[in-house]
Amino acid sequence: MENKIEIKDIKLSFGTKEVLKGVTMQIPKNSVVALIGPSGCGKSTLLRSINRMHDLNPDVKITGDILLDGESILQSKKDPTEIRRKVGMVFQRPNPFPKSIYNNIAYGLKINELDKKVDVKQAVQSALEDCYLWDELGDNLKRSALEMSGGQQQRLCIARAIAINPEVILMDEPCSALDPISTAKIEELILRLKKDYTIIIVTHNMQQAIRTADYTGFMYLGELVEYGTTQQIFENPKEELTKRYVEGNFG
Repeated sequence: MENKIEIKDIKLSFGTKEVLKGVTMQIPKNSVVALIGPSGCGKSTLLRSINRMHDLNPDVKITGDILLDGESILQSKKDPTEIRRKVGMVFQRPNPFPKSIYNNIAYGLKINELDKKVDVKQAVQSALEDCYLWDELGDNLKRSALEMSGGQQQRLCIARAIAINPEVILMDEPCSALDPISTAKIEELILRLKKDYTIIIVTHNMQQAIRTADYTGFMYLGELVEYGTTQQIFENPKEELTKRYVEGNFG
């Protein structure tokens, strides 16, 4: 199976605090990979490494490498903006811009200068359709995105991410602030999107990992303790620490 992303011995420190301690894993193309583990184990830090978000922090030191389609994305000569166009990010809490629904999506196309290459109106509609929002909102796109429900706002943020046609979507606990019905819609959306994208999701919800992920990595204290198919991790873990965590006998 072709790998979309290869993470090679990533070590990351914030000042003197070592947060990632040599993480190595391969992310197959068009798969959903879940990262699970207790709070503070490095899941979100690893996720943010994949689209160079740590570049914004001068105290970060990172070694190792991350390859996207076989090319390093950590080389300083690589433009982080270009990497972030290929690797979209959806955060824990919905963060729509204080603009209309239409302009939330059109804005990303414009700042990435894609409005010169694509039909913006059609791209907005397509992204909303892909995220099951067009039928709900298609006749009212001038409305402020801030008036939408939390679940709709999160799907709008996913639509905004995919409108610029990335290759990878990173999701950092995308359902933690949502009700069960909205969560089910996001999970359905994740399963639908993997035919076109490679998706990495950080989640504390182990049932969510079981429902959505092809592969699961269990992290603890900055290390990747175990990584395998989701079925293997939850039904036949090799490491005692993994077994205790997925069975809820942890801490």
